[in-house]
Amino acid sequence: MWRKINKEAEKLYLNCVNKNLTITTAESCTGGMISSAIIHINGSSQIFKSSVIVYSNDMKSKLLNIPKDLITKNGAVSEIVASNMAKKSLEILNADVSIAVTGIAGPTGGSVDKPVGLVWIGIGTKEKIITHRYQFNGNRLEIRQKTTHESLKLANNVILEI
Repeated sequence: MWRKINKEAEKLYLNCVNKNLTITTAESCTGGMISSAIIHINGSSQIFKSSVIVYSNDMKSKLLNIPKDLITKNGAVSEIVASNMAKKSLEILNADVSIAVTGIAGPTGGSVDKPVGLVWIGIGTKEKIITHRYQFNGNRLEIRQKTTHESLKLANNVILEI
């Protein structure tokens, strides 16, 4: 899986360099894995601005200014929270593109409505915010790796449209 992640991170680096774009991340369930994949690429300081790991709901509110009632009403693992994470990190961390992820990596924490492996990924640009829902299988590490891979892949697709 690391080869696939590294390949997408390399693509992201080249796409951002070619379009003169900067990127930032707001990570929950991946705990910094996405930013780690990006900074693994030599020269990533040209494109990578910053990252914020907002694992707890409290930090999502404090660091990204996401209203607590929005999280309470919809749950941290929801489309609206992923969208807000992408939007707020773009603004606060001052980048051209943002990657935001929130999900349930397991093995506990899931429910009937929100099972283990449920992940929302948000990609933000100055023009739009897109979100995608995923249901990954696997253990905790595999879910985090799959989330990292898909978020980089999705960001690459969005960047190619800019």
